[in-house]
Amino acid sequence: MADKAVISLTTGLEDAERVTVAFLVAVGAAETGRRTLVFLTKEAVRLALEGVAVGTACEGCPSLPSLLQRYAAAGGRYLVCPICFDAKGLDKGDLIPGAELGGTVPMWQWIGEDHAVTFSY
Repeated sequence: MADKAVISLTTGLEDAERVTVAFLVAVGAAETGRRTLVFLTKEAVRLALEGVAVGTACEGCPSLPSLLQRYAAAGGRYLVCPICFDAKGLDKGDLIPGAELGGTVPMWQWIGEDHAVTFSY
């Protein structure tokens, strides 16, 4: 069984429900002991900035801040596409804890020779 999980997310708060589902999957993986990486691209790179992932997507959904807190507490990490990040003129000094700039090569290096379960949103 794969002990790593990679969740690829391209959507930002323009689709908060999709973001919530991606984070529910990431939290589930991390809280069950899998080493978990959320790979953020396109508009999703903004979610790795302090104060951006806020709000609740739907009635009965957990809030985004609570999901990010649970993910961090379970040891989850973020890899943020540097091309997407730089194209938006964002400041890497504003990245949340556990987030670092890195593209596809660092993602594959993180996976290594291990098997990884992947999800894409």
